[in-house]
Amino acid sequence: MFFISDAMAQAEGAGEPSLLATFLPLLLIFAVMYFLLIRPQIKRQKEHKKLVEAIEKGDEIATSGGLLGRVVNVGDTLLVLEIADGTTVVVQRFAVSTVMPKGTIKDAREA
Repeated sequence: MFFISDAMAQAEGAGEPSLLATFLPLLLIFAVMYFLLIRPQIKRQKEHKKLVEAIEKGDEIATSGGLLGRVVNVGDTLLVLEIADGTTVVVQRFAVSTVMPKGTIKDAREA
C-alpha cells in the first residue's frame, strides 16, 4: 500500500493536462496518415482515371486480370479487346491497368 499512496499523491500534484496536449498526438497521427497513405492514393486514382479516359481504338492494353489485347471498340464504360485473331472480349474501362507500347502484342505472340 505504500507505493500506491505515493503514486496517487504524485498524480494529484501533476494537475490535468491541457486540451492541446491531449489532442496533439491524435492530430499528429492523422497528419502522418494523410501524407503517407491518403494523399498518394488520391494521386494514383487521378492518374488512373486520366489513363482510362485517354484510351483510343488501336491502343494495346493490359487489364488487371492479366489480359493483353488491342482495343477494337471504345464505349462509355466498356471496351472491346481483340486478344487473338478473331477472338474478342468485353471488359470494363476501369479494369485497364496499363497502356502498353505499340507492338507489344506482336512481340508477345512471336515469343
